[in-house]
Amino acid sequence: MSDRKATELRRYEKSLPISLLRTREATTRYFKPFIDQRDLTMPQWRVLRALAEEEGLDARTLSERCVILPPSLTRIFRSLTQRGLISQVDCSDARRHRVMLTETGRALFEAVMEESEPHYQRLAAAFGAERLDSLMNLLSELRDTVETLNAEDARDIAEPRRKLAAGR
Repeated sequence: MSDRKATELRRYEKSLPISLLRTREATTRYFKPFIDQRDLTMPQWRVLRALAEEEGLDARTLSERCVILPPSLTRIFRSLTQRGLISQVDCSDARRHRVMLTETGRALFEAVMEESEPHYQRLAAAFGAERLDSLMNLLSELRDTVETLNAEDARDIAEPRRKLAAGR
């Protein structure tokens, strides 16, 4: 590949992180009114959305699924609990904090989904349902690939440090 071609691929408008960020912002703006109407933040909604598919999840799983740092998740738990949307689940391991949707939380989730579903269908029709499904699959594959590369890079960085420490 020529130097000129490589430079064009690295232009700001062709930056993968920027393209993903812009797409995230646009899709968030499209669906955010349904969340705002219920006085929820997007991170709170992500927690409710994840809990709607499970009988209860622990904080670590929710943190990973919802892409929320643990300190922020603690504040979200407090807020959602005060609003009666989630409750703590008894767990044999006291170190694990498990929560689940309450009936009120499930009703709120279903109301938001019912209102937003026509917009999702509109988006699927405009973009193409098959293309949207393919995009979701491709994004998942891209995430897996990047996570694999990150793990390889971490090993490559750790190995010389480990050898250096062993030689002392």
